Amino acid sequence: MRSAIKKSKGRHAHRDSTLILLIYRHGLRVAEVASLRWEQIDWNGGTIYVKRVKKGTPSTHPLYSEEIRSLCKLQRDYPASLYVFQSSRHGPLAFDTVSGIVERAGELAGLSFPVHAHMLRHGTGYYLANRGTDTRTIQSYLGHKNIQHTIRYTELASTKFQGLWDD
Repeated sequence: MRSAIKKSKGRHAHRDSTLILLIYRHGLRVAEVASLRWEQIDWNGGTIYVKRVKKGTPSTHPLYSEEIRSLCKLQRDYPASLYVFQSSRHGPLAFDTVSGIVERAGELAGLSFPVHAHMLRHGTGYYLANRGTDTRTIQSYLGHKNIQHTIRYTELASTKFQGLWDD
């Protein structure tokens, strides 16, 4: 989806592809990415402070090289904003705008089903579970207060039973 946005060469192609990258890599909700501010990025430590909504547990996540490069370019492109993802009026993106960016990316990628932004958050959980990441780590990473919200990802993990027996 990110590459489809980049290829579109739209006015905000880089902003939109970076938005999708951060939603997916950090399991962000629409409200969390829309309100993300530059002060939450620690350039020296290479981290992002995630303020969770819905009474979720906040956490600090590492940023990886692709994310850092994208964020640096974004800051150069939009130097006047307090918000990482700003609107044309220099304020935070509206929730509907964030949702529309993700929906449009799904269409540009030629996906045969409608895509919504929360699917990227679920994708994060499933990805981590399928890598064998323990449930408590996924819970903390996604900011779930209740582990019952996290278990859905590990129940379907294809690696769940691998390695139980030494044959």
